[in-house]
Amino acid sequence: MTNLYLIRHGIAANREDYTQDDRQRPLTSEGIKKTTKVAQRLQELGITFDLILTSPLIRAKQTAEILQTLGLSKDVKTSSHLAPEGDLLSWWEEGKTWRNYEHLALVGHEPNLGYWAESFVWGKVKSRLIVKKAGMIGIALPDVGSPVGHSDLFWLTPPRFLLN
Repeated sequence: MTNLYLIRHGIAANREDYTQDDRQRPLTSEGIKKTTKVAQRLQELGITFDLILTSPLIRAKQTAEILQTLGLSKDVKTSSHLAPEGDLLSWWEEGKTWRNYEHLALVGHEPNLGYWAESFVWGKVKSRLIVKKAGMIGIALPDVGSPVGHSDLFWLTPPRFLLN
């Protein structure tokens, strides 16, 4: 079984300041600080990842780097499927080797992460789950067959509960 952790990037700079290229929008100093605190709390809880896959956008890469720097994973790779225009089924089909990992983290964006979580758990998007900035959803994927509609939600934590 693979435990899949969907992690949203931390607080990023204003969109209005990056109208030419949103892909370059970085984390703010507050975003770095809060994401680091969340990562420290995850470390205290003993959560680690065999691999972190991240969106190619700067803010997501920075979030993944914070997680890696604090020792939550030794390995970080970029996946275009985690960009805002990414597609769950394409990622799943292309990356079936991800099933070899016991603890896999995906760092990406909303609304995709919420939609993906809903697809895994309920088999369809209901627009009900929202991953807050620097928040995380944990989903247990089945060992065989399609995970869509056949996965179990085991973690849903807004970052505020990890910042205390």
